[in-house]
Amino acid sequence: MNGVEVLAEPDWLAREAAHVERMRRWTVPHQERRARGEKHPVLDFLFTYYSYRPSHLERWQPGPGVALAGPAARRFLDRKGYVSTAGGVVLDPAGFTEGKARTAEFVLGLLTATASRAPRLSCFGLHEWAMVYREPADSVRHNQVPLRLGSAGTDAVVESLDIRCGHFDAFRFFTADARPRNELTPSRETQVALEQPGCLHANMDLFKWAYKLGPFVPAELVADCFELAVEIRTLDMRASPYDLAGLGYPPVRVETAPGRAEYARAQGEFAGRAAPLRHRLIAHCHRLVSAAP
Repeated sequence: MNGVEVLAEPDWLAREAAHVERMRRWTVPHQERRARGEKHPVLDFLFTYYSYRPSHLERWQPGPGVALAGPAARRFLDRKGYVSTAGGVVLDPAGFTEGKARTAEFVLGLLTATASRAPRLSCFGLHEWAMVYREPADSVRHNQVPLRLGSAGTDAVVESLDIRCGHFDAFRFFTADARPRNELTPSRETQVALEQPGCLHANMDLFKWAYKLGPFVPAELVADCFELAVEIRTLDMRASPYDLAGLGYPPVRVETAPGRAEYARAQGEFAGRAAPLRHRLIAHCHRLVSAAP
Protein backbone atom coordinates (compact mmCIF):
# COMPACT_ATOMS: atom_id res chain seq x y z
CA MET A 1 0.00 0.00 0.00
CA ASN A 2 1.75 3.14 -1.26
CA GLY A 3 2.15 5.83 1.43
CA VAL A 4 0.51 3.73 4.13
CA GLU A 5 2.35 2.12 7.04
CA VAL A 6 1.15 -1.42 7.70
CA LEU A 7 1.25 -2.51 11.34
CA ALA A 8 1.43 -6.23 11.99
CA GLU A 9 -1.24 -7.49 14.35
CA PRO A 10 1.11 -8.22 17.30
CA ASP A 11 2.61 -4.74 17.01
CA TRP A 12 -0.59 -2.75 17.02
CA LEU A 13 -2.18 -4.98 19.67
CA ALA A 14 0.79 -4.25 21.93
CA ARG A 15 0.46 -0.51 21.33
CA GLU A 16 -3.26 -0.68 22.01
CA ALA A 17 -2.78 -2.58 25.28
CA ALA A 18 -0.08 -0.17 26.45
CA HIS A 19 -2.30 2.83 25.74
CA VAL A 20 -5.29 1.36 27.58
CA GLU A 21 -3.18 0.54 30.64
CA ARG A 22 -1.61 4.00 30.59
CA MET A 23 -4.94 5.83 30.49
CA ARG A 24 -6.71 3.62 33.03
CA ARG A 25 -4.37 5.04 35.66
CA TRP A 26 -6.55 8.15 35.35
CA THR A 27 -9.90 6.95 34.04
CA VAL A 28 -10.56 4.19 36.57
CA PRO A 29 -10.10 6.35 39.70
CA HIS A 30 -12.23 9.07 38.11
CA GLN A 31 -15.04 6.63 37.38
CA GLU A 32 -14.81 5.19 40.89
CA ARG A 33 -15.06 8.68 42.42
CA ARG A 34 -18.01 9.51 40.20
CA ALA A 35 -19.79 6.30 41.26
CA ARG A 36 -19.35 7.39 44.89
CA GLY A 37 -20.56 10.91 44.14
CA GLU A 38 -17.14 12.23 45.20
CA LYS A 39 -15.74 15.42 43.71
CA HIS A 40 -12.04 16.02 43.13
CA PRO A 41 -11.16 19.72 42.84
CA VAL A 42 -7.98 19.04 40.87
CA LEU A 43 -8.58 16.05 38.60
CA ASP A 44 -12.29 16.36 37.73
CA PHE A 45 -11.37 19.29 35.50
CA LEU A 46 -9.65 16.92 33.06
CA PHE A 47 -12.95 15.07 32.51
CA THR A 48 -15.55 17.82 32.92
CA TYR A 49 -14.12 21.03 31.47
CA TYR A 50 -12.55 18.90 28.74
CA SER A 51 -15.44 17.02 27.17
CA TYR A 52 -13.65 13.80 26.29
CA ARG A 53 -15.22 10.77 27.89
CA PRO A 54 -13.02 8.34 29.84
CA SER A 55 -14.02 5.52 27.48
CA HIS A 56 -12.78 7.58 24.53
CA LEU A 57 -9.55 8.44 26.32
CA GLU A 58 -8.88 4.72 26.79
CA ARG A 59 -9.67 3.91 23.18
CA TRP A 60 -6.60 3.45 21.00
CA GLN A 61 -6.48 4.78 17.45
CA PRO A 62 -3.58 4.62 14.98
CA GLY A 63 -4.26 7.90 13.21
CA PRO A 64 -4.21 8.41 9.42
CA GLY A 65 -1.85 6.67 7.04
CA VAL A 66 -1.74 3.45 9.06
CA ALA A 67 -3.24 0.07 8.14
CA LEU A 68 -3.94 -2.46 10.88
CA ALA A 69 -3.24 -5.97 9.66
CA GLY A 70 -4.69 -9.24 10.93
CA PRO A 71 -8.15 -10.54 11.75
CA ALA A 72 -8.37 -8.67 15.08
CA ALA A 73 -8.42 -5.40 13.15
CA ARG A 74 -11.91 -6.14 11.86
CA ARG A 75 -13.40 -4.91 15.12
CA PHE A 76 -12.33 -1.40 14.12
CA LEU A 77 -14.95 -1.65 11.37
CA ASP A 78 -17.56 -1.37 14.13
CA ARG A 79 -16.32 2.19 14.71
CA LYS A 80 -17.37 5.06 12.53
CA GLY A 81 -14.82 6.04 9.91
CA TYR A 82 -12.81 2.85 9.33
CA VAL A 83 -12.75 0.81 6.13
CA SER A 84 -11.18 -2.46 5.04
CA THR A 85 -8.48 -2.49 2.35
CA ALA A 86 -6.12 -5.08 0.91
CA GLY A 87 -3.43 -4.04 3.40
CA GLY A 88 -5.65 -3.91 6.47
CA VAL A 89 -8.16 -1.70 8.23
CA VAL A 90 -7.57 2.04 7.79
CA LEU A 91 -9.22 5.34 8.54
CA ASP A 92 -11.51 6.32 5.69
CA PRO A 93 -10.19 9.62 4.23
CA ALA A 94 -13.81 10.53 3.51
CA GLY A 95 -14.29 10.80 7.26
CA PHE A 96 -12.17 13.95 7.25
CA THR A 97 -15.21 16.15 6.73
CA GLU A 98 -15.40 19.86 5.94
CA GLY A 99 -16.09 20.49 9.62
CA LYS A 100 -13.01 18.52 10.66
CA ALA A 101 -10.96 20.39 8.05
CA ARG A 102 -12.11 23.74 9.47
CA THR A 103 -11.11 22.57 12.95
CA ALA A 104 -7.68 21.52 11.69
CA GLU A 105 -7.19 24.88 9.95
CA PHE A 106 -8.16 26.80 13.11
CA VAL A 107 -5.92 24.67 15.33
CA LEU A 108 -3.05 25.04 12.86
CA GLY A 109 -3.37 28.83 12.90
CA LEU A 110 -3.73 29.05 16.67
CA LEU A 111 -0.84 26.73 17.52
CA THR A 112 1.46 28.22 14.90
CA ALA A 113 0.82 31.72 16.25
CA THR A 114 1.34 30.54 19.81
CA ALA A 115 4.59 28.78 18.96
CA SER A 116 5.94 31.93 17.31
CA ARG A 117 5.90 33.88 20.59
CA ALA A 118 8.22 33.89 23.57
CA PRO A 119 6.70 32.54 26.81
CA ARG A 120 5.45 35.14 29.28
CA LEU A 121 5.91 33.96 32.86
CA SER A 122 4.50 36.84 34.88
CA CYS A 123 0.85 35.91 35.50
CA PHE A 124 1.65 33.80 38.60
CA GLY A 125 -1.55 31.78 38.35
CA LEU A 126 -3.69 34.61 39.67
CA HIS A 127 -6.55 33.66 37.34
CA GLU A 128 -7.77 31.17 39.97
CA TRP A 129 -7.77 33.93 42.57
CA ALA A 130 -9.70 36.22 40.22
CA MET A 131 -12.34 33.50 39.84
CA VAL A 132 -13.25 33.77 43.54
CA TYR A 133 -12.63 37.48 44.11
CA ARG A 134 -15.44 38.97 46.22
CA GLU A 135 -17.49 35.84 45.59
CA PRO A 136 -19.87 34.65 48.36
CA ALA A 137 -18.44 31.56 50.07
CA ASP A 138 -21.31 29.31 48.95
CA SER A 139 -20.82 30.37 45.30
CA VAL A 140 -17.10 29.57 45.08
CA ARG A 141 -16.54 26.84 42.48
CA HIS A 142 -14.71 24.40 44.80
CA ASN A 143 -16.57 25.26 47.97
CA GLN A 144 -16.00 21.75 49.35
CA VAL A 145 -12.47 22.87 50.25
CA PRO A 146 -11.54 26.04 52.19
CA LEU A 147 -9.62 29.05 50.94
CA ARG A 148 -6.12 29.08 52.43
CA LEU A 149 -6.29 32.76 53.35
CA GLY A 150 -10.04 33.04 53.78
CA SER A 151 -12.23 35.30 51.67
CA ALA A 152 -10.80 38.59 52.92
CA GLY A 153 -7.21 37.39 52.57
CA THR A 154 -7.87 36.10 49.06
CA ASP A 155 -9.42 39.41 48.01
CA ALA A 156 -6.43 41.28 49.45
CA VAL A 157 -4.04 39.27 47.26
CA VAL A 158 -6.05 40.10 44.12
CA GLU A 159 -6.04 43.77 45.09
CA SER A 160 -2.30 43.88 45.83
CA LEU A 161 -0.96 42.19 42.67
CA ASP A 162 -1.25 42.85 38.94
CA ILE A 163 -3.56 40.43 37.10
CA ARG A 164 -2.18 39.61 33.62
CA CYS A 165 -4.35 36.84 32.18
CA GLY A 166 -4.51 36.68 28.38
CA HIS A 167 -6.37 33.39 28.06
CA PHE A 168 -10.04 33.87 27.27
CA ASP A 169 -11.20 30.51 28.63
CA ALA A 170 -9.74 31.43 32.00
CA PHE A 171 -10.78 35.09 31.89
CA ARG A 172 -14.41 34.26 31.17
CA PHE A 173 -14.65 32.65 34.63
CA PHE A 174 -13.40 35.76 36.46
CA THR A 175 -15.91 37.32 38.79
CA ALA A 176 -17.51 40.56 37.62
CA ASP A 177 -15.45 42.53 40.13
CA ALA A 178 -12.20 40.89 39.00
CA ARG A 179 -12.52 41.48 35.27
CA PRO A 180 -11.71 45.22 35.33
CA ARG A 181 -8.54 44.42 37.31
CA ASN A 182 -7.10 42.35 34.46
CA GLU A 183 -4.54 44.13 32.26
CA LEU A 184 -6.11 42.53 29.17
CA THR A 185 -9.64 41.89 27.98
CA PRO A 186 -9.25 38.62 26.07
CA SER A 187 -12.10 37.44 23.87
CA ARG A 188 -12.74 34.56 21.51
CA GLU A 189 -11.96 36.94 18.64
CA THR A 190 -8.55 37.85 20.07
CA GLN A 191 -7.59 34.29 21.05
CA VAL A 192 -5.13 33.75 18.19
CA ALA A 193 -3.55 37.17 18.78
CA LEU A 194 -3.10 36.70 22.54
CA GLU A 195 -2.33 33.01 23.09
CA GLN A 196 1.24 32.51 24.29
CA PRO A 197 3.28 29.40 25.18
CA GLY A 198 3.91 30.26 28.82
CA CYS A 199 0.20 30.12 29.64
CA LEU A 200 -0.74 27.05 31.67
CA HIS A 201 -4.19 26.90 30.12
CA ALA A 202 -2.89 27.21 26.57
CA ASN A 203 -0.61 24.26 27.27
CA MET A 204 -3.36 22.21 28.90
CA ASP A 205 -5.51 22.94 25.86
CA LEU A 206 -3.13 20.93 23.67
CA PHE A 207 -5.12 17.98 24.99
CA LYS A 208 -8.36 19.55 23.73
CA TRP A 209 -6.97 20.23 20.27
CA ALA A 210 -5.59 16.71 20.01
CA TYR A 211 -8.88 14.99 20.84
CA LYS A 212 -10.95 17.38 18.72
CA LEU A 213 -8.95 16.19 15.71
CA GLY A 214 -9.58 12.54 16.57
CA PRO A 215 -9.50 9.95 15.18
CA PHE A 216 -7.07 11.69 12.81
CA VAL A 217 -4.47 12.04 15.57
CA PRO A 218 -2.73 8.96 17.03
CA ALA A 219 -3.91 7.97 20.50
CA GLU A 220 -0.37 8.21 21.85
CA LEU A 221 -0.25 11.93 21.04
CA VAL A 222 -3.62 12.48 22.71
CA ALA A 223 -2.28 10.60 25.76
CA ASP A 224 0.93 12.64 25.83
CA CYS A 225 -1.09 15.86 25.80
CA PHE A 226 -3.47 14.53 28.47
CA GLU A 227 -0.71 13.53 30.87
CA LEU A 228 0.98 16.90 30.49
CA ALA A 229 -2.38 18.54 31.19
CA VAL A 230 -2.67 16.51 34.42
CA GLU A 231 0.67 17.82 35.63
CA ILE A 232 -0.11 21.40 34.62
CA ARG A 233 -3.50 21.24 36.30
CA THR A 234 -1.74 20.14 39.48
CA LEU A 235 0.46 23.26 39.46
CA ASP A 236 -2.57 25.37 38.52
CA MET A 237 -4.43 24.28 41.65
CA ARG A 238 -1.42 24.20 43.97
CA ALA A 239 -1.00 27.88 43.12
CA SER A 240 -4.70 28.57 43.62
CA PRO A 241 -6.26 30.11 46.75
CA TYR A 242 -7.68 26.72 47.79
CA ASP A 243 -6.28 24.69 50.69
CA LEU A 244 -5.61 21.32 49.05
CA ALA A 245 -2.85 20.11 51.36
CA GLY A 246 -5.17 17.50 52.84
CA LEU A 247 -5.53 15.97 49.37
CA GLY A 248 -1.76 15.79 48.92
CA TYR A 249 -1.25 19.08 47.05
CA PRO A 250 1.06 21.40 49.02
CA PRO A 251 0.55 25.04 48.08
CA VAL A 252 2.69 27.17 45.83
CA ARG A 253 2.25 30.41 47.77
CA VAL A 254 2.03 32.90 44.92
CA GLU A 255 1.00 35.57 47.41
CA THR A 256 4.71 35.66 48.40
CA ALA A 257 7.75 36.57 46.29
CA PRO A 258 9.39 33.13 46.75
CA GLY A 259 6.10 31.45 45.74
CA ARG A 260 5.85 33.56 42.60
CA ALA A 261 9.43 32.66 41.69
CA GLU A 262 8.65 28.96 42.22
CA TYR A 263 5.56 29.26 40.04
CA ALA A 264 7.42 31.04 37.23
CA ARG A 265 10.15 28.37 37.21
CA ALA A 266 7.58 25.59 36.95
CA GLN A 267 5.63 27.53 34.33
CA GLY A 268 8.78 27.87 32.24
CA GLU A 269 9.49 24.14 32.51
CA PHE A 270 5.97 23.33 31.32
CA ALA A 271 6.36 25.73 28.40
CA GLY A 272 9.47 23.80 27.38
CA ARG A 273 7.72 20.45 27.65
CA ALA A 274 4.63 21.65 25.80
CA ALA A 275 6.61 22.99 22.84
CA PRO A 276 7.37 19.62 21.17
CA LEU A 277 3.76 18.49 21.63
CA ARG A 278 2.56 21.72 20.04
CA HIS A 279 4.92 21.16 17.11
CA ARG A 280 3.73 17.57 16.71
CA LEU A 281 0.14 18.80 16.53
CA ILE A 282 1.13 21.51 14.06
CA ALA A 283 2.77 18.87 11.86
CA HIS A 284 -0.37 16.69 12.00
CA CYS A 285 -2.56 19.66 11.10
CA HIS A 286 -0.31 20.53 8.16
CA ARG A 287 -0.62 16.98 6.81
CA LEU A 288 -4.38 16.89 7.35
CA VAL A 289 -5.02 20.26 5.74
CA SER A 290 -2.74 19.56 2.78
CA ALA A 291 -4.40 16.18 2.15
CA ALA A 292 -7.94 17.57 2.37
CA PRO A 293 -9.86 17.65 -0.96
